[in-house]
Amino acid sequence: MKTFIRVIEIWLPTRDRTQLELSGGLYGHLDGFREFSADLRFGYDEGLAGRAWAARHPIILKDLEQPWFGRSEAARAAGLTCGVAVPVFAGDYLLAVLCFFCGDSEAHVGAIELWHNDADEGPDLSLVEGYFGTADSFAWIARNTTFRCGFGIPGAVWHSNMPLIMEDLGSTPGFLRSEIARYNGIDHGLGIPFMDDPGHTYVMTLLSAASSPIARRFEIWVPTAQRDALVFQAGRCDSTPDLALDYDGVQLTRGEALPGQVWMSGLPVLSEDITASDTVVGHSAAQAKLTQAVALPVNSNGRLRAVVAWYF
Repeated sequence: MKTFIRVIEIWLPTRDRTQLELSGGLYGHLDGFREFSADLRFGYDEGLAGRAWAARHPIILKDLEQPWFGRSEAARAAGLTCGVAVPVFAGDYLLAVLCFFCGDSEAHVGAIELWHNDADEGPDLSLVEGYFGTADSFAWIARNTTFRCGFGIPGAVWHSNMPLIMEDLGSTPGFLRSEIARYNGIDHGLGIPFMDDPGHTYVMTLLSAASSPIARRFEIWVPTAQRDALVFQAGRCDSTPDLALDYDGVQLTRGEALPGQVWMSGLPVLSEDITASDTVVGHSAAQAKLTQAVALPVNSNGRLRAVVAWYF
């Protein structure tokens, strides 16, 4: 995958729910990292996936040399330098952890950020951690910026409790870092809320540059008012500017295509060949020459609010 993200994994609880085991992954040509990871198990608060389980919110690990990570040597050999873990819960119970990994490159410009608000400490979202590739000036601004509810991508996601795609960041008044984004070539972004912990709001943002995209396509699907189907809400694709036309009038039932599989299972789902799916989603991906994808449920109070899909 010639994108900012180089590896994606899904970790699921074992039968006795005491550990996490690898369910599947997208590794590109990094066979060594795949083979090393295949038989691993992580307990509660162990490894990147286990720490996200214990924390109940996403974790960004910028230093894979940490002893507790457990795969430092394999990650170094694969050229991976940053890991992100996103837990999926149903109430108190962990359903899965989605992990993805990035590698440093002189061409990598973009950002993966985690923002947090503690209601007892103030009204703003502040940066917990971020990975910025070579965008050092953007990193400095992020670490010295806070967001009120409704402002910027993090604040807008917080306000709506819904995922959000924002384009033309370098010229969008609602994006408070537009000037520095334009300077770094960062032109679109995705925000995802995590609000299951009372009193705490987390928002993860993925900010992408045309030269090194986080992913080649983002999609957001939401349930209808009757909750009998998923419909396309928003999307952004490098090669299909009018993505909404591909999905005009489309309704996905439970189990249908990648978003429908997420809705039915409640779990993140990945596909090594999305074009093999004889659905409107598979056909659209094939037209855009996209082959791999992962989709993540966005839940609130135990109910699905949206499905976010990334394509590579």
